Amino acid sequence: MADHESNAPSPPASRFSARAFFLRDWPYLAMLVLALFGVAYTSVTRQAITTYWLILIPFFGVICVVARWRDVEGREPHWRLIQTQALHWVAVILATYLVFVADVKQMMNADARALMVLTLLALGTFTAGVHVGAWRICLVGVVLALWVPVIAWLETATLLLVLAAIVLGAFAVLHFLRDKERTAAGIAVGKSRMPPPS
Repeated sequence: MADHESNAPSPPASRFSARAFFLRDWPYLAMLVLALFGVAYTSVTRQAITTYWLILIPFFGVICVVARWRDVEGREPHWRLIQTQALHWVAVILATYLVFVADVKQMMNADARALMVLTLLALGTFTAGVHVGAWRICLVGVVLALWVPVIAWLETATLLLVLAAIVLGAFAVLHFLRDKERTAAGIAVGKSRMPPPS
């Protein structure tokens, strides 16, 4: 009996599967990509994309409802979930809309407005994740919030980054040319030391 148990095949070790990860977590990755795309597009074009943000926010709300839907049983809890998430995300939409009101718009440039909307989106996503008890949605909110200072720094440090890239490129070219000269000199010395053919 013991021999039979020892010869039984062991369960396969759990391995990370990129395909399973993307199939399970694609909505959360989509939230990150779409939010960062909005900021990047605004930074490049210097135009406010109000409609984009006002469409994206309900999409976030739908993902929050879907993430919690299977864990809630009964018609009344489902309806309460929809109501609370709808009110939550309508508040985020109104706060976002205020950023694009004409008087507020005149006080901020397009980049500042995009970062403000990203901050509101991060806060709304995190609090929605807390309300529905979905840690992945909370994580999306945290990542979006962390991107706000990173993007702001990249905006101000663009010239510095370009100069650093030029300097590193110059060092790489000089290093490559020096190695090439050393190799050529080594070959020439080796040929000069070879005995003449008899």
